[in-house]
This record gives sequence, structure tokens and C-alpha cells, in this order.
Amino acid sequence: MRRREFIAIVGGAAAAWPLAARAQQATKNARIGFLRQAGPSERDLEAFRNGMRALGYREGQNMIVEQRYAAGAYHQLGALAADLVRLNLDVIVVDGPAAAKAAKAATTSIPIVFALGADPVADGLVISLARPGGNLTGLTLSVGYQLAGKRVEFLKDMKPDLVRLAILTNPDNPTVRPYLVEVEKVAVALGLTTQMYNARTVSDFAATFAAIAEWRADGVTTLNDGMFFSQRERIVALLHNHHLASVHPEAAFVEDGGLMSYGPSLPDLFRQSATYVGKILNGEKPAELPVEQPSKFELVVNLKTAHALGLNVSREFLLRADEVIE
Repeated sequence: MRRREFIAIVGGAAAAWPLAARAQQATKNARIGFLRQAGPSERDLEAFRNGMRALGYREGQNMIVEQRYAAGAYHQLGALAADLVRLNLDVIVVDGPAAAKAAKAATTSIPIVFALGADPVADGLVISLARPGGNLTGLTLSVGYQLAGKRVEFLKDMKPDLVRLAILTNPDNPTVRPYLVEVEKVAVALGLTTQMYNARTVSDFAATFAAIAEWRADGVTTLNDGMFFSQRERIVALLHNHHLASVHPEAAFVEDGGLMSYGPSLPDLFRQSATYVGKILNGEKPAELPVEQPSKFELVVNLKTAHALGLNVSREFLLRADEVIE
């Protein structure tokens, strides 16, 4: 059951009208880099392509998209960014803070658009949200790293007997610390006991989840991570095997069987990032393009998974959800 579909369709159509009116403005061939700290997602890439089509750019006609993916191997981001810079691109689109930092280190001349900034000022990507001041701009979460704590609140609301919370982290991810701080802050306020469990590679998952189960965790929160996103089906399978409730940053986890997610719509972010790319291709400078907030946040619940876990989800909670998967 998908909620608010009519509103989304009408709102999307209204937003598309001015874009369609500008669709004839594409006057040059565009060479765009696409760098992700996560792995490939055809849905996210297609959302970006759709945003560019609305501006008159079509891949294979007047647009080339060079794709590079780290899939959570953060040590590879520098080389991938440098590879894109050598191609003399017009713009580089990145996903999260780690990819943005790698791209910034690789070039001070090619404009960079980040689709999923957490706290761009604190992360050293821009001088200010209103006037970025360099070659980076894009989209940021309105509450930055605090979303990690908000997810824990939602998990506690759905599972009131939650006491022992396992935090799944990738210690190689440079954004672990600020996300972890927010989770711990909320956990203390809710009276939860937490334990951090690391997984650097896919080969760590089995032992990590066995340790989580041995600790007798009541629930798991996965922090934002490119490797976790790329391996979400494996993570969800292990959660099911150990009968663990979970909350995640991206709706894709829930679509694959995870219990719940809260965060911005990734396809929507990549669609919005195309607007920045279009402005830059038309001569505007990233230094003068204000960083914007996402227009859509989603609470997504998998009711089938909730029932399998024996959770009695209240009607009030379900009414708060933007999407309920049954």
C-alpha cells in the first residue's frame, strides 16, 4: 500500500512544468561524472537521468555520464575521483560526504554537486549554505547527522520493549563518528543500552551478526554506509535469520525486507541534483548556488516483516508512515 501517491503525483507534475519550460535550454553537450561511495543503483541513476531529460539533456545524444562506484571501499574514492577529473568533465555528481571530500581533493576547478550532504559546513565542503564559496554545492539534510538518532526513536516507538540496541557500523567510513554520537545521545535519553558492532567487508557479516545475536540485542540500527547499502540484501537476510528488528537510512532496505527506514528519498535527491547540474551547464557558479534541503523525507514500514517479528504495530504509527509495504 503506497500512501500519499496522489499528492506526490500532483506535486511532481507541478514541479515538472517549469522544468519542461526550460527543456529547450540545453545548448551544449554535457560530460558528467557520477561518483558514489555506495554501489550502483539503477533507480537513483534513472532519477538523475529523468531530471536531466526535463532540462533537455539525453544520454547518448547530448549527454555522457561517466560512472564510478566505490561500493563502500572508501580507500578507492580518491583514485576514482582522480580518474574522473582526468576526463575533463563539465560537472561531477557525488552522493555522500566521503565521495564529496574525495572529489574536492581531486579538483578545485570542476564543479561538484553533492546529492546527499550531511553537514556540508562542518564537513568542510562549503563555507556556508547560502554562499558555498568554492566549487561544491548541492543538497543537505535539514537536520544533518541527527537523522541517525531520529531513526532510533522510530524503532523504539514501534517496539516499546526495545532495551538493547546494536549499532552496525563500518569503521572505515569517515562519517561513523558524527552518526554514532547522535545515536548514543538519543539512546541515553530513551534509556537504551547500546553496543557497536563493526563490519568492514562482506566477509565480516556472519560473525558480526552472530555476535549481535549472542549479545541478545532487541534491535539493530545500521548507520549510513556505502558498503551496507550495496550489501543490503545480505544484511536483511541475516536480520531475518536472527529474528532482529531493524531501522535503516534508506527505503531500499525495507523494500528488500528490512523492518523500517527513515530518511530522504534517494531518487528524489538525485533528481533534484540535476537542477544544479543544469544551472552550472548554463554558466552559473557553484560558489553562488545555495545549498538546499531535500523536499521529501520518508518513513517506510514493512508490515510483513513486522508481523514475522511478532510486532503489533499500532494504527497510529502506521498513519505516520509515508509508505507501508504489505
